[in-house]
Amino acid sequence: MNEHYQKDQGLVKVINQLLTLVVALVMLVIGLIALVMYYMPEPLPEKKIATIEPDAFGNFTDAGKQLALEKSADTIDYWIAPNENLLTGEVNKDVILYGKDLIIHTSDYFGPGGKIFKSYTNGMNCQNCHLDGGTKIYGNNYGAVASTYPKYRARSGAMENIYKRVNDCFERSLNGKTLDTNSKEMQSIVAYINWLGKDVQKGKKPEGSGFKEITYLDRAANPDNGKLIYIQKCQSCHQANGEGIMNTDKTAYSYPPLWGNQSYNNGAGLYRISNFAKFVKSNMPLGATHTNTQLTDEEAWDVAAFVNSQPRPKKDLKNDWPRIEEKPFDHPFGPYADGFDEKQHKYGPFKPILEKAAEFKKKKTRA
Repeated sequence: MNEHYQKDQGLVKVINQLLTLVVALVMLVIGLIALVMYYMPEPLPEKKIATIEPDAFGNFTDAGKQLALEKSADTIDYWIAPNENLLTGEVNKDVILYGKDLIIHTSDYFGPGGKIFKSYTNGMNCQNCHLDGGTKIYGNNYGAVASTYPKYRARSGAMENIYKRVNDCFERSLNGKTLDTNSKEMQSIVAYINWLGKDVQKGKKPEGSGFKEITYLDRAANPDNGKLIYIQKCQSCHQANGEGIMNTDKTAYSYPPLWGNQSYNNGAGLYRISNFAKFVKSNMPLGATHTNTQLTDEEAWDVAAFVNSQPRPKKDLKNDWPRIEEKPFDHPFGPYADGFDEKQHKYGPFKPILEKAAEFKKKKTRA
């Protein structure tokens, strides 16, 4: 009997040891799971492609842009230009590439020593305003052109196609002459622009196209402050008198002129201070990007005020904005429907103008 008792006690001891081992293993597994859960990275937020809806006229308002930016935050997918290597089997590959070359080296073809026309433009390249051949994020790129044209444009008060838009740039930003719509050059430029936007849904404007919004000042932009900023951060490339620097062959500008006879005229889009401020904020000085800016919003507004207060070529604008109530808040030439003067429309403060425009729009909607 004593022998059986000893065997039972030994068995109990073995079982207790096994149970202790099992409990220890369970506790170890639970500890490992807790450790893994603690150090496991949080799942990345779902990426969303932010698009902006046009208004009744087919335009994209500043308010719409800002709303899209607030909704999209940092989780959005920006528009990216299609890969040029995929052009291999494209039927009009050569046409598209010629269009790209015209955008990048416009002056070589139409500038002072142009291969096609001499002194047809001021010697600037389309790429001076549409960076990286029109592909840079928030570098005034062409990402939304194919998807949004034809569209109504308040500046002309009419429906416009891409050909009209390109010629506007030739007449205003390049202070030159229009291209023949049927010319090889115009057809190539449009083919390139259409190819860049081929993957964008019709009627949509992808995030990263155009300009990135910046904060409006509670004061007028100050050209005197802007001059100091220009001297410190812009003058080394664009020179003391805004004349820019030409390449060694004297065929085009390595750094474009910002004012003077060879710069954009007073009808160009960059002559609107908000456009210039947004452009420099995301792209200047050289090397800046929309995620690595080198200017504050205030500096961007002030340097824009300085540059656009300097002399430049003038265009006949009598046919622009036939409906004065559709003029943008920073169009610097009257008459206006809101009662604010030309100085405030050029330099600000813009918030009172925008508030009055919003009130007018609200009343018009109710009516």
